[in-house]
Amino acid sequence: MKVTGLPPLGLLPLNSLLPLKLPLSASRLLPSRLAGLSMALLKATALEIAILAGHLLLYPSGIVQERRSGDAEPSPSGDTKQLPTEARPPVVLLHGFIDNRSVFVLLRRSLAQHGRQQLESLNYSPLTCDVRTAAALLGRHIEEICRRTGSDRVDVVGHSLGGLIARYYVQRLGGDTRVRTLVTLGTPHSGTRVVPLANAHPVVRQMRPGSQLMDELSGPAPGCRTQFVSFWSDLDHLMDPPEAARLDHPDLPAVNVQVTGIGHLALPVHPAVAARIRQALDDAPATPADSGTGAAATDGLTVA
Repeated sequence: MKVTGLPPLGLLPLNSLLPLKLPLSASRLLPSRLAGLSMALLKATALEIAILAGHLLLYPSGIVQERRSGDAEPSPSGDTKQLPTEARPPVVLLHGFIDNRSVFVLLRRSLAQHGRQQLESLNYSPLTCDVRTAAALLGRHIEEICRRTGSDRVDVVGHSLGGLIARYYVQRLGGDTRVRTLVTLGTPHSGTRVVPLANAHPVVRQMRPGSQLMDELSGPAPGCRTQFVSFWSDLDHLMDPPEAARLDHPDLPAVNVQVTGIGHLALPVHPAVAARIRQALDDAPATPADSGTGAAATDGLTVA
């Protein structure tokens, strides 16, 4: 399914920065398909720069951990108020590498405007050196959220490394009993080869193809009860190859959504992606996914 005619982000007047057509000399030298790709890449890069500039301004506001609401209020009868089975579970937002919760400002607003009242943005330390340790910490946070809200399960949206941390929790630490749906945005599910000079950081080494962590995640995961929705972009400059952000695992029920026209930083920001995230969460089954449904379906989203 292709989604077109979507409203602009309003972050930057791209038409004022980029010409709508290549110069005549360039159009004669380049095949039309390559010229179109070059223009799409230029637009996506300009948008990434604009989003990065805006995110740098917001970054200080997200350094401090989000304030938590109190325990679920008791009902008039004195019993603890429990989340009804038909109600929507809390949504946990988990940021990427060397980032913080400020990356989800627009997505959080979108979810709240469409009825998601229980939203939790978690920060993990930028000094985190092990995905496994971060996944265990995420598990403790989710247990606390379930206790506080009275919900048995949560939905998780993870950007980049955040999606990998959440996947490890679900797949390797028994988190599928708590996570109903895991949405990942530009997550290196099969590892990424980009920026080889960053190998000095242990987490970057864990995100490489063939690492011990990747081998763990490629192993069997029978009976996983979490539904996965993986968004990947053909213009994601941090995924090498771009298909590394697809989730293809025989034991994991997954839908891969290819996003066309934007890059890595735009995935948690663009309103078209936010709309599809809302759809994925609203369409999630109320009961755990059936085991043995690991065939990864595919879908498409055109935003430019």
